[in-house]
Amino acid sequence: MKKLTLLLAFVIAIAVCVRPASAQQRPLVTEDPETIGSGLVLIEGGFDLLHDVFYPASGLQGNLWRIPTLGASFGLSSIAELQIDGGIYNNLSVKSQRDAPLSHLLDFTGDNTHDVEDIVIATKIRLVAESPTHPAIGIRFATKLPNASNESGLGLDTTDFFVSALLGKTVQSIRMVGNAGLGILADPVDGNRQNDVFTYGFSIARAVREGLEVVGEINGRLNTRSGAAPVGTESRGAMRIGGRFTHGTVRADAGLIFGITSRDPSVGLTAGVTWVFKGFTVP
Repeated sequence: MKKLTLLLAFVIAIAVCVRPASAQQRPLVTEDPETIGSGLVLIEGGFDLLHDVFYPASGLQGNLWRIPTLGASFGLSSIAELQIDGGIYNNLSVKSQRDAPLSHLLDFTGDNTHDVEDIVIATKIRLVAESPTHPAIGIRFATKLPNASNESGLGLDTTDFFVSALLGKTVQSIRMVGNAGLGILADPVDGNRQNDVFTYGFSIARAVREGLEVVGEINGRLNTRSGAAPVGTESRGAMRIGGRFTHGTVRADAGLIFGITSRDPSVGLTAGVTWVFKGFTVP
């Protein structure tokens, strides 16, 4: 609760000064309903360093490096884009290990385990353009593939599906974005079960001067079951604060991450670079 109060104070602080920002990109994960534009390609890469991450299914806890984190978006039209996100190398420095439903599947030696990042493939469509009287409205469909293995302790070997409604509005000098949706998460222990979770996100961005923005968000998912959630499908969430600097078609970013639940990292660091260019012509 204290972390939540601090972030809300930060959000209010950046809401009362300087100029508006454009559609959201990293270090935020809340999706803006605005798409990148017809024929444009967005390439992003970076790293995450997360302290005290807990994996309930495998029972592992430690410090996680994700390097590099990679993403690509393709502007299929003026209102639609295709997104592919993932990563090549995740390394967990194991600090502790406890009994868990999938701990018997672990297959690594020493106090380090590594794997790839699960790939997420998504389509985002802007349904309604923003106007002075109403926000932009969009929808996003995403599928997470089971690329990371449960033998490494970093994956669940499950395929999950997400659908989210997206809202975005610029009011005077502030850009606000909200997401709300449904995640259908497979049970990694019992393949015949699933858990439906509520997904959410709210972000805010402001420009402090030409090319420089300050950003913040709350993003995560909530378990909707009355009882305990299947392992690996529990509530998760994180708060991010950071900044972005844009020069021409290149944007650099950095931010801090604060976990909301006991399964999330206590604190983390993220940084990266984004490049947007004309990639193809849409007929």
